[in-house]
Amino acid sequence: MARYTGPKIKQCRREGMNLFFLGANTSSGKVAVLQRRDYPPGVHAQTRRKVTEYGVRLREKQKLKRVFGVYERQFMIYFKEAERLKGNTGANILMLLTRRLDNLVLTAGMATTLAQARQLVNHGHFLVNGKRMGICSYQVCPGDVVTPRSKENTKKLVSESLEVSKGAATPAWLSVSGDTLTITVNSLPTREDFQFPIQEQLIVELCSK
Repeated sequence: MARYTGPKIKQCRREGMNLFFLGANTSSGKVAVLQRRDYPPGVHAQTRRKVTEYGVRLREKQKLKRVFGVYERQFMIYFKEAERLKGNTGANILMLLTRRLDNLVLTAGMATTLAQARQLVNHGHFLVNGKRMGICSYQVCPGDVVTPRSKENTKKLVSESLEVSKGAATPAWLSVSGDTLTITVNSLPTREDFQFPIQEQLIVELCSK
């Protein structure tokens, strides 16, 4: 599975927002750098450039891809599936991406960054309905129960992540039990459950051409 391994702060600066790559730990000063340099990376970043309509739509798509850590080919698979589903295509693609298993682990607070959540899932540290699941793109469904494996190291890591994220709001489509280390999917996520400032209609206009 392909994944981005380059400088993540550059992606945040390019999109002008914290894409949650930085996690809860700000001791490295990366968040401060993002606030201090509120312009894209590169030698000519501060020069005036004319932004076309295509450029605006492209940036929205790039933001969404980077939030969930997917590349172009996989993103277009999600888009085609969103077109086939009933309802608004933009809301559908956000729902499909939000239902990814690695995103669920991150949203539930059992990992501090998407990269950590993806590694935990890839290495088989989580069970879905009692069965080991190592596919990050697995689409969770209402009624699914996700738990970490019974190994002490796994439970310790998950507990530490839950402690870091204590106090963060849990979306209504999930129920998280810190005592039993259990995530229950109550329903499908909605547009309101996606908190990033993304204009999905612009993405639909770009990808539909």
